[in-house]
Amino acid sequence: MEYEDHNPPPSFDNAKNIAKDVEVKGLNPGLIVLIVVGGLMLAFLIGNYLLYMYAQKTLPPKKKKPVSKKKMKRERLKQGVSAPGE
Repeated sequence: MEYEDHNPPPSFDNAKNIAKDVEVKGLNPGLIVLIVVGGLMLAFLIGNYLLYMYAQKTLPPKKKKPVSKKKMKRERLKQGVSAPGE
């Protein structure tokens, strides 16, 4: 199936017309989507950071985990004090 005349198939003509249309329109729709998604992600990250900074200032510090009775007993024995109930 060789073309005797050296004209490209009609589908290539459509691609050229579409390319010309994009140049005339200015901004590529893909670029617009990319900018919008990037902007939303940036806003999300900045919002998270600001919320984190606000929480650090206003929330009280985390409480330490309670020490188990077993560990308390072991510490008292190291110090030479007998645990109550023994």
